[in-house]
Amino acid sequence: MMVVIVKGVRVPDSSRERMVRAAVELFQKRGYAATSFNDVIEHSGAPRGSIYHHFPRGKEQLAQEAVRWYAERVARRLESAVAAASATEAVELFVTGARDGLVASGFMAGCAVAGVALDVGPGEDALRSSVAEAFERWRQILAEVFRRRGATPAQARRLSRFVVAAVEGALILSRADRTVQPLDDVGVELRAHLRVALGGQ
Repeated sequence: MMVVIVKGVRVPDSSRERMVRAAVELFQKRGYAATSFNDVIEHSGAPRGSIYHHFPRGKEQLAQEAVRWYAERVARRLESAVAAASATEAVELFVTGARDGLVASGFMAGCAVAGVALDVGPGEDALRSSVAEAFERWRQILAEVFRRRGATPAQARRLSRFVVAAVEGALILSRADRTVQPLDDVGVELRAHLRVALGGQ
């Protein structure tokens, strides 16, 4: 897993960073509700008392930072590769990232943001906002590519929502079926749709 610097999230201490990364990995595999502080401590190897020192607001604070860390990692990967990419290439990159991560985990790990989104409960408004911001960040990057390729701002927003929703759904199906076929199929159909919507871009 590559190391990134996350805007708005301070991870100066190695035990803190290990806990954030451990939370990401556990949310990908188990979701938010099924992951406890003890699970994070065990998975990260961090000192037991340090989790409350670093995350005094509890599990919700840890989850917010994990969501931001993961979302920024995906966003930077997208940004670094889509600067000169066509719309279909940008979508292919998004699909491939999901596909590669799923295969590498033996079909055990999905999207950490989705793993939290599905479990956010009443009263966890700050965490819900972090999840919404993560998805929005990816949509903005994709929408910018679509605008550069001729889409109107409204069309670019719609297309970016369509792409993120399709890939997230295909990731769930691929994980359930233990095959990348749903992701591959969605990738083919998204690229075909974009060629028509954007005139071959």
